Amino acid sequence: MTYVESKTERIRPQQFHEAAGVEDWRVVGEGACAYFRTGSFAVGAQLVQAISEMPGGGGEHPDVDVRQEGVIVRLITVTDDYYGLTERHVELARQISAVARTLDISADPSAVQTVQVTIDALAGPDVVAFWRALLGYQDRANSSEDLIDPRRRGAPFYFQQMDAPRPQRNRVHVDVWVPYDQAEARIAAALAVGGRLVNDADAPLNWVLADPEGNEACVGVAGPPGPATDRP
Repeated sequence: MTYVESKTERIRPQQFHEAAGVEDWRVVGEGACAYFRTGSFAVGAQLVQAISEMPGGGGEHPDVDVRQEGVIVRLITVTDDYYGLTERHVELARQISAVARTLDISADPSAVQTVQVTIDALAGPDVVAFWRALLGYQDRANSSEDLIDPRRRGAPFYFQQMDAPRPQRNRVHVDVWVPYDQAEARIAAALAVGGRLVNDADAPLNWVLADPEGNEACVGVAGPPGPATDRP
């Protein structure tokens, strides 16, 4: 396998999904992710070792989380001015999937997700500064409204600027980014246990749900295939 180091052009989630050979992967808000069911920690360690021995890499390495039953691999570029995907991630995803196949390890695209905490703020900079200090987080790509865990483990925080108080709504909610082909099932499961649909005006990219007591959450997808759903 030959890794092409020059493929640094930024791409949208939809472009990633439409590339050939990335069927194991889903973009879920925080990069392109794949979950490989290894069945044991030892087999997972073998997969990580094989990934580490892949040639090239263009100076970037995937985020890898090894657990007893599987391995999550995430591809994302993190720089001072960009947090997202590039063309090189398409090739790297293909290579990692090929390595998994040589070890007879299957992928489960339905098993990946990202959870984000969103806070509505009137005094945005002050609120962001508090949470940055409390969490030990850092700004995401010089953003004034996004904080990320520098170790890339904790949930990211996003801050929405409000023009006026909205006492009728909760000020903190959870965003759940799921694979584009799992959103309907996830929403149906939440509705089946007492949730309700608040707003689907932005479907098929985003749905607002509420639990039985009115606490809101959003289900989002990142760039499913199709010209009507493209976004940065």
